[in-house]
Amino acid sequence: MAYVLSHALRRQFTVSALKSAQGPSAVAGDHAGGYKVWKRLSFLVAMPAVGLCMLNAYLKHQEEHGHPRPEFVKYEYLRIRTKRFPWGDGTKSLFHNPHVNALPDGYEDGH
Repeated sequence: MAYVLSHALRRQFTVSALKSAQGPSAVAGDHAGGYKVWKRLSFLVAMPAVGLCMLNAYLKHQEEHGHPRPEFVKYEYLRIRTKRFPWGDGTKSLFHNPHVNALPDGYEDGH
């Protein structure tokens, strides 16, 4: 009984060692041609989805570009600066846009 058990264990370890030594294969067994599926999915699903997202972003930008910017109202609880930013002149945020982002005293450009 011990011989049968040790023989089965040795065989299992040998087979698993051979399989792991060969490594996974994309063309072995039931996965033959799997790259074709992913290639088709990339071209037929992913690329049109990226194109639709780009179109959506472009149309939203065009829609918002036509609206005027809201008038600046100096509220005491907005744009509080307790210490200076460590870049530039210290009053503008890292990704500052002078047309959209107001400073504590108002917009930079007079538009």
